[in-house]
Amino acid sequence: MKNISIEIPSLPDNIRIVESFVDNAKEKYALTDDLYGNIMIAVVESVNNAIVHGNKANKEKTVSLQAIMNEANIQFVISDQGPGFDSNDLPDPTAPENIENPGGRGIFLMKHLADEVSFSNEGRTVELTFYLD
Repeated sequence: MKNISIEIPSLPDNIRIVESFVDNAKEKYALTDDLYGNIMIAVVESVNNAIVHGNKANKEKTVSLQAIMNEANIQFVISDQGPGFDSNDLPDPTAPENIENPGGRGIFLMKHLADEVSFSNEGRTVELTFYLD
C-alpha cells in the first residue's frame, strides 16, 4: 500500500489539517473505529508536541507527518525541526507532585494508545506503531 505524508507549518491551527490526514488514513486503509480513535488522539498529541515544544510554534519551521502501512501494522512518523529532547528524562505525569500540572501527559497518552512508541533523531522524531488485529 502507498504511504501518505504531509508537511505543515508549525501553527497550532494546523492541527485540523492533521485531523483530516488521519481521517484520510482511516478511509484509505479501512481502519476500525477503535483503532482510528487511538490513532487520532496519539497523532494529534504528537504533532501538537512537535509544534509547541519542538518548534516553539515558529511558523518558519515545519512538522512532517507520514503514515506507513504494511500487513501487520500502521505506523505514523512525526518529525519537527526543534532542538530535540531526552525522551528518557521525562517527569511521570501520574506522580503525586505532577497530578495538578496542566501539561506533561502527551507522551504518557501516546504510550498508552499506541502499541509501540519510539523516539529517534535526538527526540525530534517519534514513531507511533499500531498493530492491525
